[in-house]
Amino acid sequence: MAAGNFRTLGVSVAMAGLLATAGCATGPDRRPGDPLEPMNRAIFSFNDGLDKYIARPVAQAYVNVTPSPFRTAVSNFFSNLGDIGNFANNLLQLKITDATQDLVRFAFNSTFGIGGLIDIASQAGLPKHHQDFGLTLGHYGVPSGPYLVLPVFGPSSFRDATNWLVAFRLDPITYMDPAVRNILFGVNFVSARADLIGATDILSQAALDKYAFVRDAYTQRRQYLLTGGTGTSLPDYGDDTGDGAAAPEGASAPGGTGGGSQEQGLPTYDDPGAAPSGPAPATPPAPGASPGAAPSPSSSEGAGLPKYEDPAPAGK
Repeated sequence: MAAGNFRTLGVSVAMAGLLATAGCATGPDRRPGDPLEPMNRAIFSFNDGLDKYIARPVAQAYVNVTPSPFRTAVSNFFSNLGDIGNFANNLLQLKITDATQDLVRFAFNSTFGIGGLIDIASQAGLPKHHQDFGLTLGHYGVPSGPYLVLPVFGPSSFRDATNWLVAFRLDPITYMDPAVRNILFGVNFVSARADLIGATDILSQAALDKYAFVRDAYTQRRQYLLTGGTGTSLPDYGDDTGDGAAAPEGASAPGGTGGGSQEQGLPTYDDPGAAPSGPAPATPPAPGASPGAAPSPSSSEGAGLPKYEDPAPAGK
C-alpha cells in the first residue's frame, strides 16, 4: 500500500511540475498541439537515454535467454489481466457488447488458457479491445489537451495522463504482496519492451526526428482508438482517375491517339484472348499462301499465340 501511495504521489508531483513550467515552455512558434515542445523534448531525451542504456539491453537479454513460446505466454498473461481494465472502461462508455466480450475473454483465458498463458479467446474469435480511462474521458467529450511526455511513462496528454492512476487501481497485481507485485511489474515492463524491440529499431533507422515521429504516431493512434477511424483521413495526394485528370508525361491521354504504342513507334502486342473492340483488320496472306486459306496450325495465329508486330518498316 505504501508503494502504491508513493507511485501515485510521484505521478502527481510530475504532473504538478509540468503544469508549473507550462508558462515558460510555451511560445509563438510552438506546434498548436504541442505547446510544451521544449520541455517535452528534454524529457523525451531523458527517457530515450534510459531506454538505450537500461531498458533495451535488459529486454534484449530477456529475448536472448528465453524461448519464444515462453515470451508469448508471459505476454498473454499480462494481456489477459488488461482485459479487466478494458471491461471496466467499455462498461463506463456503455459499450455493452464490447464489455461482454472483454469479460468472456478474461473468463475463457483464465479458465481454459491456464491463467491467461494461452490466448484461447482470440482463437475462438473474441476480439481484443484496447480501452483506458483517457479514452473513456474522450468518449464523453473531454479534450485531450496539449501533448505531454511523462518521465519514464513516455508519450501522453493532459487527459491521458490519468490512465496510469486508474489502470494501477484496476490491475489485480496492485493488491498482491509487495514483493510479488514489484517482481510482476518488472516482468511486465521487460516483456512489453521486448515486444517493441523491432519497432524501435525501425524507428531509430527511419525517423529523422524521433521525437516528432513518436508524437505524431501517438496522437494519430489515440485519435483512431477514440473514433474508430471515422474521424481520420489520409493525406490528399491528388486523384488522377477523374475524367479531367491530366495524363503523366509520355503516357497516352484518355481517349487520345497521340500517346499510343504504335504512334510512338513501339511494338504492338495483341492478346488473341481479348474480345475485339471493333472490326478485325484483314490480315494479308503469307507469301506463297492462297487468299482465304486458314492459318497453319504451326503458325502463331493458328496456335492461338499472341501476334507481335514490329511497326518499323522492313527496309528501315
